[in-house]
Amino acid sequence: MRKPLRIERAKVASLFIDLQEEHRHDERYLVEGYDTILGNAARLQEAARRNGIPVLHCAYIVDLADHARPFHPLGPDGRSAFSDKDDPLTAICPEVAPRASERVLVKNEASAFGKSPLIGELRDAGVEWLVIAGVWTEACVDATVKDAITLGLRVLLVKDACGSGGLAMHQTGILNLANRLYGGAVVDTQAACALLDGHTVEAWHIEGSVPLRFTFENAVNLYAEL
Repeated sequence: MRKPLRIERAKVASLFIDLQEEHRHDERYLVEGYDTILGNAARLQEAARRNGIPVLHCAYIVDLADHARPFHPLGPDGRSAFSDKDDPLTAICPEVAPRASERVLVKNEASAFGKSPLIGELRDAGVEWLVIAGVWTEACVDATVKDAITLGLRVLLVKDACGSGGLAMHQTGILNLANRLYGGAVVDTQAACALLDGHTVEAWHIEGSVPLRFTFENAVNLYAEL
């Protein structure tokens, strides 16, 4: 359901997940509409910075020497098939690059929380709401959102600042998260920026348990209504 939302800016942080060059240059891992996603993420970062809201960045970089997953995909050269530590395409895209004062988390797994000290840092800063954008929706974004909720954070999921390898993958990923986004809300970039500027907006909140019973036929319309 949609209802008014206002967020206390002193209790907000923003997190940008894996907005790296491989998603527009490596044909195996291209994100559909990536330029638009990067543009929306940049707008969010600008809104956060002008309001003194922390801007945090994640980069997925696989170091096989510190990677315990037994079935991790490898390339013919024995390196990680994606996000290998020696691949220059793991660099964060310049449009959304971190500033010198901003926290960058290098992760070796899907979730930004995982083994990182992120949750402790957010709690120490009094953060209650975490604005999340990034890629891929059904993978690293999904894992991070679910961990954030489990750890007691409210998530503001910015649907058009996330993306995946295809539109259907992205939209169903957002719908799946919306069905389980307890305590949080789904918005688009325009509404998220307004919230960061201190305004009240209409935002989609979950009501009950798994309310979005989507099908191939209605998924697009349900996504548009979020």
